[in-house]
Amino acid sequence: MHNQSKSESYAAAGVDITAGYRAVELMKKHIKRTRNEGCLDDVGGFGGCFGLNIAGMEEPVLVSGTDGCGTKVKLAILMDKHDTIGIDAVAMCVNDIICVGAKPLFFLDYIACGKNFPEKIAAIVGGVAEGCVQSGAALIGGETAEHPGLMPVEDYDIGGFAVGVVDKKKILKNERMAEGDVVIALASSGIHSNGFSLIRKVFNIDANPAEIYAPCEALGGKTIAETLLTPTRIYVKSVLALLEQVDVKGISHITGGGFYENIPRSIPDGLCAEIDKSAVRVLPIFDLIAKTGNIPERDMFNTYNMGVGMSIVVPAAEADKALEILRAHGEDAYLIGKIVKGEDKVVLK
Repeated sequence: MHNQSKSESYAAAGVDITAGYRAVELMKKHIKRTRNEGCLDDVGGFGGCFGLNIAGMEEPVLVSGTDGCGTKVKLAILMDKHDTIGIDAVAMCVNDIICVGAKPLFFLDYIACGKNFPEKIAAIVGGVAEGCVQSGAALIGGETAEHPGLMPVEDYDIGGFAVGVVDKKKILKNERMAEGDVVIALASSGIHSNGFSLIRKVFNIDANPAEIYAPCEALGGKTIAETLLTPTRIYVKSVLALLEQVDVKGISHITGGGFYENIPRSIPDGLCAEIDKSAVRVLPIFDLIAKTGNIPERDMFNTYNMGVGMSIVVPAAEADKALEILRAHGEDAYLIGKIVKGEDKVVLK
C-alpha cells in the first residue's frame, strides 16, 4: 500500500516513515478488538468518524477528558515492558468522564517517540486497545510522532483523550448531596498513574534501578517494579451499572493530589466528606513508599490514592444496594466515610 512512500533523506535525518506504516499494520489487530456500533470507518484516514446514537436521550451532552501517564512511562521504558502503559492512558481519561455520568464512546491516543520501533509502538497500542475494551470505548484513531533529537531513541510518551455522552438531565451534580449521605470507596489496583516522580526518588530508581527487581517481602514476594507498573483500574462498567439503579450524588476519581484535592471536587460548599482513615484499606505498596521515603501520612494522602481509586457518595438508605451492585461487577467496594456539615470539604479522621 505504501511502497511508493519512502524518503532516504528523511531517514538519514532520523525519521523512518516506513516504520510508521509497519507499526500501523501491527496495530490493526488490537484496534479491531475495540470496534463498536458507532465505528464508521477503519483507522488510517485524516479523521476518526463515529456515529452517535442518542436514542432515548432528550438533550445529549458530549463529555471529554484528556490525560497522560506522567513519569510512569519512565518505569515502562526501564523495564522494557510496554503492553500495559496504554491501559493507564485510557483509564486516566475514561475514569474522569464517568465522574460526570458519561458513557465513554471513543478514544484517540498520541505517542511521541525518539525512534519508531514498530513492535514497541504496537505493544503500547495493544494496551490502549485493552483499556478501550475494558471501558467500552472504540479506538478510532491516533498519532505516532517520531522526534529524533527531541528525546533519546528509546524514550516515548503517551497521552490521549476520550469522548463520552450523557443525557443533560443525568449529568452528575452535587447540588442534591446532603448531610448523612455516605462515601463508598472503590479499591485501586495500586499506584495507578500519579506520584511516580516521588517514587523514583524514594527508591532511587534512576541511579539504581536494579533494586526494584528483587522480590520484596513487604509486597508478598512481588518485585517493586511489577507492583509499580500494575495498570490503573478502569471503573466505567461498574459505575454505569450503579448509575442505572442507585441515586448517586457525586463521584471523585482519586488521581494526583490524592484525597485532599480530588474528593472536594465532588463536594458542594457547606458540606464535608468525613473520611475514617482507619477504614481505608491501604495497600502494602503505599506503606513501603512511606517507610522507605520517610514520608508523612498527610503527604501520602495528598499525593496517592492509598488504595482508593474512586469515591462515590450515595444516600445512606441505598448504601447496601450500591455495595451489592458494585461488588457484583467485580469491585472491592466498602464504606469509608459520611457527609457532614463543614467548610473544609474533606477531613480525614
